[in-house]
Amino acid sequence: MNINELKNALQTAGIVGAGGAGFPCYAKLNESADTLILNCAECEPLLKLHRQVMQHYAREILTALEAVRQAVGAKQVIIAIKPSYKKAVEAVKAQLESFKSITIGLLPEVYPAGDEVVTIYETTGRVVPPGKLPISVGVTVFNVETMLNAYNAISDGIGVTHKYITVTGEVKNPVTLRVPLGITVGEVLSLAGGATISDYALINGGPMTGNIVSESDVITKTSNAILVMPQDQYIVRKRKADPGISLKRAMSACCQCRMCTDLCPRNLLGHPIEPHSFMRSASSGVTSDKEPYLGTMFCSACGLCEMYSCFQNLSPRTLIGIVKGELRKGGIPVPEVEAAPVKEERSGRYILKSRLTARLGLTKYNHPALLDEAEYKPKTVKLLLSQHIGAPAVPTVKKGDSVKVGDMIAAPKEGALSVAIHSSINGVVREVTEKYIIIAAS
Repeated sequence: MNINELKNALQTAGIVGAGGAGFPCYAKLNESADTLILNCAECEPLLKLHRQVMQHYAREILTALEAVRQAVGAKQVIIAIKPSYKKAVEAVKAQLESFKSITIGLLPEVYPAGDEVVTIYETTGRVVPPGKLPISVGVTVFNVETMLNAYNAISDGIGVTHKYITVTGEVKNPVTLRVPLGITVGEVLSLAGGATISDYALINGGPMTGNIVSESDVITKTSNAILVMPQDQYIVRKRKADPGISLKRAMSACCQCRMCTDLCPRNLLGHPIEPHSFMRSASSGVTSDKEPYLGTMFCSACGLCEMYSCFQNLSPRTLIGIVKGELRKGGIPVPEVEAAPVKEERSGRYILKSRLTARLGLTKYNHPALLDEAEYKPKTVKLLLSQHIGAPAVPTVKKGDSVKVGDMIAAPKEGALSVAIHSSINGVVREVTEKYIIIAAS
């Protein structure tokens, strides 16, 4: 399969990054890449799905990676994984004899080893320039579930209809599930046996980067976890903090200790992001010096600065995110800057994942959450047309149409960065809008 055929297969199958922002996979394929990296870092506390999927589907995932490597003409593939994921590592090693271009790159047991800029440096020694994409250093990064979806598309022409998701925290049965896209968060919670407490908050994603959601929100292609947490748990309180109050707290309490900058993973790699400088300018209202504000555009939003580094319990990441968003709305381009040398002290400032988990008060929730692929048949699904970066898919069905699992119900928008959406159940289309399609099981 050549690169154009592969791009078409991945776009038609609706494959996007199965986590994060959901960048369409086909748009990542580039013949300038000499190295492909499979990101199996899974560095956020409590998440389990990538290592478990890798353990169970190593052959399929490596087969897809080899197909991508051949299509783009890359020289090598690196499986970036932590040594503590022993069963996943063993599963990969058992397959390597059949894949001569694929090697294992062991990552440190730190957060955020899964930030692709960090992953690239740890496995290749290459530094992605500030504000640039990995392809600028000849690298393309995919995650584990994305490549399993790619295998299904390449081998059988199957579109993305289901999502692996870890459900943990205050639940009766912490578990990693495979569920149809478009079911509600409440249904996922029920599949894990329900909550063990009455007053809880739900976080979609990891404890460092996830967002609070409601039980009526739906599972999408980028959903990786549902965390059930007490309302007074630290990660919940941080997400519910009023940004206005956070700014006032910074004005009164920020002592410019630099800890947020000294532990910033991107700063340690030479990127011009200095949270302490931003906090000084933002809290004092200084706007004459633009550099601290422009520097926000190089933030990876990993959250270490506010979730771990700041002993004053301030919120640099949140405030940086607000400014970064406003700069984007204003059409301000990312500055062209060179990376400074990688800091010599970088390895001495690693944040161990185990230490982070303890600091966040999450150790008691670090359950195995073993994989359970039992089929779940919902009564209805609500499939969002925008589950990815780029333009929403365009509906190809109407109310009353009968559909089966895997049928394309929305096509990629022509001429735009977009992917298809497929039905996740057998049923009848009940509603079609410009934002979603609802299907009732038949």
